[in-house]
Amino acid sequence: MPLLVGAVLARGVLRDAAQPRLATYDGLVLRPWQARDAAAVRTAFGCPDIQRWHVRRLDTLEETGEWVAQWVDRWDAETAASWAVVDGDDQPLGQVGLRDISLAQGSAALSYWVTPAARGQAIAARSVEALSTWAFGSIGFNRLNIHHSTTNTASCRVAGRTGFQHEGTLRQAIMHADGWHDWHIHGRLRTDT
Repeated sequence: MPLLVGAVLARGVLRDAAQPRLATYDGLVLRPWQARDAAAVRTAFGCPDIQRWHVRRLDTLEETGEWVAQWVDRWDAETAASWAVVDGDDQPLGQVGLRDISLAQGSAALSYWVTPAARGQAIAARSVEALSTWAFGSIGFNRLNIHHSTTNTASCRVAGRTGFQHEGTLRQAIMHADGWHDWHIHGRLRTDT
């Protein structure tokens, strides 16, 4: 049965190019994860807040190495992408990425976290803005989403600061370690930029 509309983004729009390095307007760099980042990622996932909102922990360097390595395959499959957010010394301060990529719909969900030592510097907002600019301008995504627990007020502030409009609440949409959480949905369209 043929579709009546074409895909917004053609297959290969991601995998046929190397995952880019992206820079913020003020010196942060978003770059693909590297094997040498494993120790920094393991330390980050030791943070109770990162565990709480990302519903996982990484107990060993082997697990962390697998987490880092998975992003190459997910980029090639065009299903997800993740960037290390690094400072001028190339040290990871956080993560920003695209999840649930739909080439057909030209959409994806953003994820982000910042290490405890780097919080309070708008790193998440600066990274979300750089990734959104690239996704809309260079790739041609139509829509990006941010979903988060309604009790994750820090994530809500990032969404608001970066032009993602609050569009509603899904009841009991995500399970966290302490039970079901309602989910805020924020959206930004290419035409909003």
